[in-house]
Amino acid sequence: MKTGLIILAAGSSSRLGRPKQLIEFQGKTLIQRAVEFAVKSKTDSLVVVLGWNPQLIQSGFDSTQTPSVINENWEEGMASSMQVGLRFLMEKEQLDQVILMLCDQPFVDTKLLDQLILAKKKSGKGIVACAYSDTLGVPALFDQKYFEEMLALKGSEGAKKVILKNRKDVFKVDFPLGEIDLDTEADIEKLKDLKI
Repeated sequence: MKTGLIILAAGSSSRLGRPKQLIEFQGKTLIQRAVEFAVKSKTDSLVVVLGWNPQLIQSGFDSTQTPSVINENWEEGMASSMQVGLRFLMEKEQLDQVILMLCDQPFVDTKLLDQLILAKKKSGKGIVACAYSDTLGVPALFDQKYFEEMLALKGSEGAKKVILKNRKDVFKVDFPLGEIDLDTEADIEKLKDLKI
């Protein structure tokens, strides 16, 4: 099974007022952490999707070693960034499945990414999604049978739409720390106070 992985890092962090991709957590930028965990995982290929100020964001990780692609239409919303990443990986190789992750969920790690791959294999379901805050979301793994549906999303629609539409084919992995993402300075302060 060939597994691709897309790290979404295209947003401008408008609510935060500074690029969250470059926020430091445990001594590394969020984008660097995301890339390092992804590289160590059992995935076969990965791509970082950039959008807003790509050169600046590339300074936050080793972009000579990690493929990245720029979504010129990043302002249209998450759907277009995911699609740019998915097309990039599909052109490179015959993918069986793809994991979608964001760079601003600081507690996503290699163990969780590998857990998604294993859960899909064991459950036989087409989608494995993380469960937190009474919802299902990313990081999530999608079988190739959902690629068309993912490529048909519009604007701010994200992978969650595909997950919720196909609930019967979803296996969920509990990931309570998935609710922590960084949209405001208060979120970042809270993160510093967390003893994990």
